[in-house]
Amino acid sequence: MRLLGGERLDGKRFLDIGSGSGFHSLAALRLGAREVVAVDIDADSVATTHAVLSRFFPQGPWRCQEKSVFELKLEEWGDFDVVYSWGVLHHTGDLDRALECAARMVLSGGLFLCAIYRRVWLDPFWRWEKRWYSKASPTAQVWARKIYVGLFWLRLLVTGRRFSDYVGNYRDKRGMDFYHDVHDWMGGWPYESRGPEELLAKMQTLGFASVRVFAYRGRWLGRSLGVVGSGCDEFVFRRG
Repeated sequence: MRLLGGERLDGKRFLDIGSGSGFHSLAALRLGAREVVAVDIDADSVATTHAVLSRFFPQGPWRCQEKSVFELKLEEWGDFDVVYSWGVLHHTGDLDRALECAARMVLSGGLFLCAIYRRVWLDPFWRWEKRWYSKASPTAQVWARKIYVGLFWLRLLVTGRRFSDYVGNYRDKRGMDFYHDVHDWMGGWPYESRGPEELLAKMQTLGFASVRVFAYRGRWLGRSLGVVGSGCDEFVFRRG
């Protein structure tokens, strides 16, 4: 609702690229979408999306399928009033092409909603870490997570926050366990990021105008240091 500016989706077709748990597809259905199509490259995520939608919105109209963003074809799927992809396209290995493939599924006048990892100064380190972590042994991964959690605890301490409070409220905020999210962040490979200006320029070349942007501006030349990682900036574009 925040990304949509408070508007509903009554009568609109909604494409969820990288559906994950299926909660975003469910939200679209509850906001009145006339059809929801959910795709994910991961078979477990597709099964989870199917289970969630079957349980909480059994009457449809929805469908989910195992599919990569690079495999989406306009002639097969048709175009959509809203294309949504939160925290996904930066893990495809080719962010620019992923944006192009997702954007072409938006009908004229439609919306493209996405969340992309923001640029941080430690991006080179995180690219190295994620590549290493994805191939590391389980034991090495455990020790890497312990170091990360220690740094995170120190960061909260310095900023006057309690680690126990942060972790205790984490599931309500993010929908997953804190320690699982650490594993998810550290192993998120491939990894790319973009600054807001870079993404806006890219989308302009694809015929989109910016509607709203939720971006964090760091203290160091407009960029966060990124000691414990990078969050996502969120964007809403309209196709001309």
